[in-house]
Amino acid sequence: MDLAWWFAVAVVVCGLVGGGSAGLLETNPGLAYNFYQKSCPNVDSIVRSVTWAQVAANPALPGRLLRLHFHDCFVQGCDASILLDNAGSEKTAGPNLSVGGYEVIDAIKTQLEQACPGVVSCADIVALAARDAVSYQFKASLWQVETGRRDGPVSLASNTGALPSPFAGFSTLLQSFANRGLNLTDLVALSGAHTIGKASCSSVTPRLYQGNTTSLDPLLDSAYAKALMSSCPNPSPSSSTIDLDVATPLKFDSGYYANLQKKQGALASDAALTQNAAAAQMVADLTNPIKFYAAFSMSMKKMGRIDVLTGSKGNIRKQCRSAS
Repeated sequence: MDLAWWFAVAVVVCGLVGGGSAGLLETNPGLAYNFYQKSCPNVDSIVRSVTWAQVAANPALPGRLLRLHFHDCFVQGCDASILLDNAGSEKTAGPNLSVGGYEVIDAIKTQLEQACPGVVSCADIVALAARDAVSYQFKASLWQVETGRRDGPVSLASNTGALPSPFAGFSTLLQSFANRGLNLTDLVALSGAHTIGKASCSSVTPRLYQGNTTSLDPLLDSAYAKALMSSCPNPSPSSSTIDLDVATPLKFDSGYYANLQKKQGALASDAALTQNAAAAQMVADLTNPIKFYAAFSMSMKKMGRIDVLTGSKGNIRKQCRSAS
């Protein structure tokens, strides 16, 4: 990336963040920037070092860690409940069977427990690792992360109904986000996470087939639909996946929105953003990468505050997979 271009992005993002940070913090006592400044001053460098090393070896990790953060926050808040390995946990629910990145969280936690035993929560590690994984391509942080979350003790597969469905229409998506305190702007901006990562063919095939018959969703570009059918035949193996961004699947950019305008959104929930006038206008606006990075930054901070446990609520786990 051209350095001057990056600084232009940074100025826009930091300007937006700086203008509203005080009010945002007031809505969530206990969350703060540099929460661990005295108790674990090297937390940021440790998380970044481990995350960047693993992303360098596996370029699929940014998409996985970002999805891990989303799926944690949308189910009873950003409390690392998705990491727990108890029977019937969130991990065992259908929408989470393809979630990954747990090994990165474990590696970070191991190093942090050596540096600052019992101090840094798994919930904060998830939030920081998602940011750092996405930011690896820029070699600079794409958004700021408030810290001070504590870990939740409960993880139930039955709670995962709060996750937005890949088959959802616009009104259902908007309500799903509203239920978590997020608005239309957040819906469109956070959907941009689909500029990286993969989706299972089972999330796509209903747009391609009805039973044994080919039946294309009219919101799909025909040439793109043929490419999807090639990757996801009928029936598709359960392990089959497709890239969410057909053009630049490993690059965090604004290409997702350009894809939507060309009817090349992989999921029905992606295409749904073009079916509402206000959302479609935001899609057009966010094809501009500077606007996308700024909007994504703000919405990620909002999502990271969903139903957080702070103060004396929750605990700090010694191991992220165990509540004890």
